[in-house]
Amino acid sequence: MTSTNPRIYVACLAAYNNGYLHGVWIDAAQDPSTISAAVQQMLTASPVAAAEEWAIHDFEGFGSIRIEEYASFERVSELAAFLAEHGALGSALLDHYSGDLGEAEEALIDRYIGAYASLADYVQELTEETVTIPASIRYYIDYQAMARDAELNGDLFTVSTAWDEIHVFSGH
Repeated sequence: MTSTNPRIYVACLAAYNNGYLHGVWIDAAQDPSTISAAVQQMLTASPVAAAEEWAIHDFEGFGSIRIEEYASFERVSELAAFLAEHGALGSALLDHYSGDLGEAEEALIDRYIGAYASLADYVQELTEETVTIPASIRYYIDYQAMARDAELNGDLFTVSTAWDEIHVFSGH
């Protein structure tokens, strides 16, 4: 079953090393102590007595973010909560910032402008709201070029969540 909710598969290493597949899928968008308790419960039920060691053997719902075998439950929980709250936009931001949760959160809080069909649409809207454009030159304005320049200069950046939806952020 494929889920869009972030979750991890935690396996018992004692069982794994003895030829048994024993583990559990855990909802990652919960408190780290709850994740830890679920892991302890899985270890207690292990077919190998006194099992203590575990590893994250699989994960899903984290977009392109890779969850390492021994990632802390705090990190897993923080990422999952961010993705559960912000969905595709959160995933795209984490991709943009190579998994840096602090940068992604800061961008959403301080620099998010909005969703548009294209960056040129945003630049056109901004220009027309802030500048009086004489009718005689209105059709000579190249909003595509303005958008490209704003992105190349670092004034704006975008992340895409659908073929016809980009999210615009201030670059500074």
